[in-house]
Amino acid sequence: MTVPSTPDGAGARQEKRPWPRQVLLPLALAQFICSFAGSNMNVMIQDISEDLDTTVQGVQTAITIFLLVMAALMIPGGILTDRYGRKRCLVIGLAVYGVGALLSAVAPGLGVLILGNSILEGVGTALLIPPVYILTTLLFTNVADRARAFGAIMAMGGIGAAAGPLIGGLITSAISWRAAFVFQALVVAVIIVLTRRIDDPLPPNPDRVFDTGGAVLSATGLVLVVMGILAADDNVWLMSGLLLVGALLLVGFFRWVRAKERAGAQPLLRTDLFRNRTSNLGLITQHTQWLMLMGVSFVVAAYLQVVRGYNAIDTGVIFSASTLGLLVSSLGAARFAKKHEQRTLVMTGFAVTVCGIGVLLAMAHGEPKAWTSVPGLLLIGLGMGVMLTPSVNVVQSSFPEDQQGEISGLSRSVSNLGSSVGTAIAGTILVADPAVGPYAAALVVLAVVGLGGFAAAAKLPRAPASAPTRQG
Repeated sequence: MTVPSTPDGAGARQEKRPWPRQVLLPLALAQFICSFAGSNMNVMIQDISEDLDTTVQGVQTAITIFLLVMAALMIPGGILTDRYGRKRCLVIGLAVYGVGALLSAVAPGLGVLILGNSILEGVGTALLIPPVYILTTLLFTNVADRARAFGAIMAMGGIGAAAGPLIGGLITSAISWRAAFVFQALVVAVIIVLTRRIDDPLPPNPDRVFDTGGAVLSATGLVLVVMGILAADDNVWLMSGLLLVGALLLVGFFRWVRAKERAGAQPLLRTDLFRNRTSNLGLITQHTQWLMLMGVSFVVAAYLQVVRGYNAIDTGVIFSASTLGLLVSSLGAARFAKKHEQRTLVMTGFAVTVCGIGVLLAMAHGEPKAWTSVPGLLLIGLGMGVMLTPSVNVVQSSFPEDQQGEISGLSRSVSNLGSSVGTAIAGTILVADPAVGPYAAALVVLAVVGLGGFAAAAKLPRAPASAPTRQG
């Protein structure tokens, strides 16, 4: 069923209004805290493993499951957003996330930590992130305002991912790793209060069909594929089995979708979302960006703590280089967008990021000084800040309002799947023996993936596609 569009002239009235920063603030903070949660545990690896009597691989598993739950449930979350309302799902998602953060703070063991951080925070994120992107698209109808809004949200997301190690390190060293989860719960409480300023521009669509079978098939398939990657260093046969079953379930999911479409029913994800070449390329770049960002974050953080012996605060301070780089380039996103095509920005971002990984590799073989990781992390932050916003804008702007729920869920799912795959692949290579050899191998793999992202970006259209016609 088509979601009602805004009345004629509503878009023009919206364009004449001042940029509503009070609406953007809670949306940007929501993206910040979710991205923060995905990376701040990287500097707590030693503290958590010692406190909960687990291993580096155990902490890696918790981080990966959190990212995977987000990816697996992001598409269903987008559908629920259309059905029950964007603001309602945003608030419910924040509440579930907050409960998970508090449970993680008092976890007596790895199992409870996984329940609170990986499951509840993951489910909460899957509910709250689609509304962030849908509301941004609907509330900012002017192209320039929307670009600035997405720029602010993606900047906060990137800063959350990059600053997670620094903030997490400071809190862990000053108080405890458990206090970092209390910090998350406090930020979530502030966001819930700020959401009172948000008015949902469209009513809920209770007739929106939820494809339960498709949701189960897609989520289970993604979980098994990533768990197969995690099992690579333990049991090759288990890895092969999980990857095979996961791939078969994903194939079954797409066959299920096609069958539903032929029968005239509404599937979880319509195949026509994949018929837009520009959007497909944008999705590939998004997946690759987050794979590289989270992969590098886990690999470097584990290497600094396990091999170099740095504590949480030392590691966090070193990672402030990537935060600074991302902040600087994100602040210039609006100016860059006026002067350069989105294709050029994404390509430049990949090139700078891959160069940053190269610098990390070169410096790893030198003297074990604390500053040797700083130049590479700075370049990675600069590259990420340049390309995160245009990639999202390419995808979201390729579809009309009535498809924003679906494409937002797909976009966030693809990005978070990249985060979980990046952590799983790079971490699996590293945890076998996180010395210079595996460290270098993990970074080489991430650099090769980055070159693939550069190739995809090079195929984006040189000029931005015209805005799709609204469907009413």
